[in-house]
Amino acid sequence: MGKTDIKSMTVPELEELLSGYGQPRFRAGQLFKWLHSGVTDFDAMTDMPLKLREALKENCYIADVTVARRLQSEIDGTVKYLYRLSDGEYIESVLMKYEHGYTVCISTQVGCRMGCSFCASGINGLCRNLTPSEMLSQIMAAERDNNIRVSNVVMMGMGEPLDNFDNSVRFLQLVSDDKGMNIGLRHISLSTSGVVSGIEKLAEYNFPITLSVSLHAPNDEIRNSMMKVNRKWNVDTLLKACKAYQRVTTRRISFEYALIEGVNDSEACAKELAKRLKGIMCHINLIPANPVKENSFKKPDKNKILAFKQQLVSLGLNATVRRTLGADIDASCGQLRRRAKEVDGSDN
Repeated sequence: MGKTDIKSMTVPELEELLSGYGQPRFRAGQLFKWLHSGVTDFDAMTDMPLKLREALKENCYIADVTVARRLQSEIDGTVKYLYRLSDGEYIESVLMKYEHGYTVCISTQVGCRMGCSFCASGINGLCRNLTPSEMLSQIMAAERDNNIRVSNVVMMGMGEPLDNFDNSVRFLQLVSDDKGMNIGLRHISLSTSGVVSGIEKLAEYNFPITLSVSLHAPNDEIRNSMMKVNRKWNVDTLLKACKAYQRVTTRRISFEYALIEGVNDSEACAKELAKRLKGIMCHINLIPANPVKENSFKKPDKNKILAFKQQLVSLGLNATVRRTLGADIDASCGQLRRRAKEVDGSDN
């Protein structure tokens, strides 16, 4: 049997684990604090009995990521990481500095099965899910590398969080634990391409997170051409699930809308989008499309982007254009991993 992924365990689970070693319950709290302080070696846990540390080394492992490549923007200081995992796979993460503090965009899967046509992350499909500990480790590595404290997390990197539902929920529970990293759930955003079954399950937890839905189109005709997930859960079904989610959580939903020249940036699209979102307490985050060499999509010019925004605002919606960070380092996810796999001689 393989070793236990101890950093993915909750305090009650650690209590049960340590009881098998004849340890008192308070040891679980000590161990949890060590694991969530970024420590990667049991020997560093100096207030734990030596015999226990030796037993843990024999039976458990502390997940971590190593920096395979680090790019820092000369424009705004944004840092993009290519992390290597223990099995040799790669994921990406981005550290962004705002006035309110530091935000880390983390990946939840190696690759992605959603197959959105404008995204580099899913070009070669899904390799595997990330564990909760691997999600946590992305934040810890960024904090360690920059000697900072992260205050906000966005689950918007590689992968679909709701396609890795149980591990994503476990991550939320662990990262917000006041005995650990203690990042408040109100400071966390989870982005989904529109996995309706996952949205419905997530509502049951009633987490005070921000649900960010990648909509990107006002109707099925356009969205079908961009996002395979729409063929299973169309726009009407998705928005119905969003309304139900909002009734439970009372939280404002953020709709992501990547503006692509000649595809979804017309005045008619803006009007239809406003009609569709009527009655939903929401914010529309307009994103100028990132260029990906595997497709021919282009972002509209600045005037057209602003005109689209003003059209939405005039129709009563709250809309902003997302500030572009790390433009000089390809800060959108998926591109560094793809290049690294090409260098390694593998395309999976």
